[in-house]
Amino acid sequence: MVSDRGLDVLRAIVQDYVALREPVGSKSIVERHAFGVSAATIRNDMALLEEEELIAAPHTSSGRVPTDKGYRVFVDRLQRMQPLTHVQRIAITRFLDESLDREDVLDRTARLLSQLTNQVALVQVPIRRHALVRRVELIAVVEHRLLAVLILDTGRVEQRVVDAQQRIDPEQATALGRAFTETIAELAPAEAILRLTAVTASAPTVLRAATGAVAHALSEMLQVGGGNRIVMAGASHLVREERDFQGTVTPVLDAIEEQVTLLRLFDEMGVESEVATRIGRELTGPLGETAVVASTYSTGGSEGHIGVLGPTRMDYAGNMAAVRAVARYLTRLLSED
Repeated sequence: MVSDRGLDVLRAIVQDYVALREPVGSKSIVERHAFGVSAATIRNDMALLEEEELIAAPHTSSGRVPTDKGYRVFVDRLQRMQPLTHVQRIAITRFLDESLDREDVLDRTARLLSQLTNQVALVQVPIRRHALVRRVELIAVVEHRLLAVLILDTGRVEQRVVDAQQRIDPEQATALGRAFTETIAELAPAEAILRLTAVTASAPTVLRAATGAVAHALSEMLQVGGGNRIVMAGASHLVREERDFQGTVTPVLDAIEEQVTLLRLFDEMGVESEVATRIGRELTGPLGETAVVASTYSTGGSEGHIGVLGPTRMDYAGNMAAVRAVARYLTRLLSED
């Protein structure tokens, strides 16, 4: 079991590693922090932290770095959310108050949050809480072309001409539209997107190409029609922090460009608390070397998520405070519209 002093040592290691990006040794802890004990005592504390898998040695040096588990303990038990300074709050107000319309508000919010945190900022376009898919209609137009019509229960209609990649007659088009309707009707856009692959997988071989093309088009329409998309800013910050990743940062960049991945993550995080976090191994795939800090904002009948994504070596206290403050201000600003 880790002692109180051991947890304080963990806090020091996290803070120093985040600030310096160098493995932290017992000597530097004694020099930088007022523990009032010897370096040998600190080494014993670090050995216990390592046994608990809260810190690890990246190579043969005597320094240690936090593990994903160590960051989680730091966020949940050791860190205190830093309030934004008065200057930062004034900057938020002035920058967002100059917005021209809702789209401009979201774009400015993403850029502002990225500047405040030096991370990738993510702002989900507000989703109507009760928007559900009503039905899908497919109409054969000419040769390989289909008109795909997506109807939501809010009355919104999205439509798109789809290259079916094969000849399809009116009866087949109608039947395929019915299959999509049976699969995604009464679902929210985010869940409907996840179900689209089921229609493609079960489609007859002779209609597999057309079904896949329609599923792709519906996915894009659901993201727009359901308000289910993300405004991003600051991807360049990830490139600058590439040393924090074991290999190349490219898979992470590819993953965040695939918005469905982020939308699914936001849905999974939900509203666990005022500010929620996912760290390292708590995420899947290419995002497993990153951390996400997120909150929720609302606009009357709509809501969305806002957050930042970066390497696990991030300023959690500062980022959580920034995300919370911007989410609160965004709620006030959009509720006034």
